[in-house]
Amino acid sequence: MKNLKYLVLGVLFGIILTKSEVVSWWRIQEMFRFQSFHMYGIIGSAIVVGLISIQLIKRNRLKTINGEEISIADKKYNHGTWIGGTIFGLGWALTGACPGPMFAQLGSGVAGAAVLILAALAGTWTYSALREKLPH
Repeated sequence: MKNLKYLVLGVLFGIILTKSEVVSWWRIQEMFRFQSFHMYGIIGSAIVVGLISIQLIKRNRLKTINGEEISIADKKYNHGTWIGGTIFGLGWALTGACPGPMFAQLGSGVAGAAVLILAALAGTWTYSALREKLPH
């Protein structure tokens, strides 16, 4: 019962992703072919909201519900960022799905999403097994 709120939020998030067509393979392909602004508009909006939210949190020293100060550490750049981003983007373009929408695709009846979820889990497991050997 304690995790029910997370289930409800996840279902609502899935509905929003589905209704906004973010989980649509066709919309994703339009984005990678530069044929439509739809996905760029959604991603751009999310970036703007995230930037504004982080600035408000930092400047106003906001606290969590439990009263703890929210601390957002600066990230140090490393080459693994662009390499991982490139691999992620290629996978996204080839499969028409990124991690969040895969579950919404599965929930909306796209059976092929099950294969993508298994592949993502295999990739995550592979990364965890090789993490110490990869450049930092």
